[in-house]
Amino acid sequence: MSNRTNAGTFSLGDRVVNRMGYGAMQLAGPGVFGPPSDRESAVAVLRAAVEAGVNHIDTSDFYGPHVTNQIIREALYPYDDDLVIVTKVGAVRGEDASWQPAQSAEDLTKAVHDNLRNLGLECLEVVNLRLMGDIFAPKEGSLAEPFSALAALREQGLIRHLGLSNATAAQVVEAQTIAPVVCVQNHYNLVHRKDDDLISALAGQGVAYVPFFPLGGFSPLQSDALSEVAVDIGGSPLQVALGWLLARSPNMLLIPGTSKIRHLSENLAAVTLELSDNALARLDAIAATDKAMGTS
Repeated sequence: MSNRTNAGTFSLGDRVVNRMGYGAMQLAGPGVFGPPSDRESAVAVLRAAVEAGVNHIDTSDFYGPHVTNQIIREALYPYDDDLVIVTKVGAVRGEDASWQPAQSAEDLTKAVHDNLRNLGLECLEVVNLRLMGDIFAPKEGSLAEPFSALAALREQGLIRHLGLSNATAAQVVEAQTIAPVVCVQNHYNLVHRKDDDLISALAGQGVAYVPFFPLGGFSPLQSDALSEVAVDIGGSPLQVALGWLLARSPNMLLIPGTSKIRHLSENLAAVTLELSDNALARLDAIAATDKAMGTS
């Protein structure tokens, strides 16, 4: 398994992390609900990621719920000093596995304490406010009330840094008037590129951008052009998609997730790919082509 430091580093608040991280969502059961079918494998994947140099893990206590954080604690506690665990709050799971908003001050306070307890921490390094919007797409609206509630918890010493998930550019600006924002986590990948301007703006501020669904989400990315580039450079299409993200902007932090060590190795090996200017240009053109076809 190649070393994650090949991808370089970027600041996450006052911490520096390797740009290739790991997303823990898939460690829960089907639909990110309930326990995994093989808990030992889930523990093994986390340990393998850290052993390979991953020091940025993304999670949430509403994965499961509670399951993913409990597995992280089982696998990695006591945590390495350089490990940064980023979590998110703002939702709860219904008994039917539905995703429901939980944005009141009471809800957010409970969520922070749930994360602290299940991760075994006294202070959370980074907490993202997960705005529900249209579930996987942001929606305009003030975030002052929930973000102020998290800022108050930060002042109490329960949180070190704050971020946003599923946010619009205007919401990022509004949040920054309340408290510092160290990262933004939105839907973004090779073909879903609505945040291009936001990524550039955040890069200029030294703020990390963390794409969720970097490989397409529940439907993996598929493109003839992507496959052709992959063949040319000797990688898989999904490795190339991750490599393109790393090349896209220096503030891009990746958190591809998997519950399998084999897939973990494949994802992490994306940092070894060398994308030429020609390959990058061909990949850049994919989003433009898909937009023209009405599929973006």
